[in-house]
Amino acid sequence: MSFPLSYFFDLSRFSHQTLFQGTTYPWEALLLLEKYLSSQVLGRQQGTISPSAYLTHPELITIGQGSIVEPGAYISGPCIIGNHCVIRHGAYIRGNVLTGDGCIIGHDSEVKNAIFLDNVHAAHFAYVGDSILGNSVNLGAGTKCANLKLDRKTIKCFFESKKIDTGMTKLGAIIGDRTQLGCNVVTNPGSLLGQDVFSHPCLNLEGFIPSNSLVRAPAKPIIQKKTS
Repeated sequence: MSFPLSYFFDLSRFSHQTLFQGTTYPWEALLLLEKYLSSQVLGRQQGTISPSAYLTHPELITIGQGSIVEPGAYISGPCIIGNHCVIRHGAYIRGNVLTGDGCIIGHDSEVKNAIFLDNVHAAHFAYVGDSILGNSVNLGAGTKCANLKLDRKTIKCFFESKKIDTGMTKLGAIIGDRTQLGCNVVTNPGSLLGQDVFSHPCLNLEGFIPSNSLVRAPAKPIIQKKTS
């Protein structure tokens, strides 16, 4: 059984689509990411980079044209940031990160071993570890892509009632194009979200969520008048 990448992503315009060549499952691109980055031209910083941003191992960091790195942002290589991206104040990029064009990594957002396609927004207080975010994905403030099980065992993914052991002890979420997660959503390790999924805020997501789904809480809070 294979996971068709096209179920999750349109890679036709992604400048790093070769990273996915030969993969059977989408998360395999995360296993190839470090080697892929080492094969690219690194150490080329363009755009506008604040002198008070922190670039650790700048020889391993490439930042594209028109991108902005604000004061107080921290970036550790190896890393490629695409064109016309914004790395905001307080962002923490821990290495092995690849973004397409037009992405935002915002204040207090932490990203490690992750792939962003084009126009991904993780703009406020997000954690994205060992995850792949598709084109135009938007993470509401406080979104967390959990990547490690409490028992430290390997992570299993579920797709169309099938269970596959990834062999990985760290795997966050695979999030398809144009999916939007409300504020304070948490995705459990190995979550698979298709394209155009909309999730209400403050939910815990897990397993496989098909494309074109709306995820909401089963009941709304009950508001009653207080009695004395």
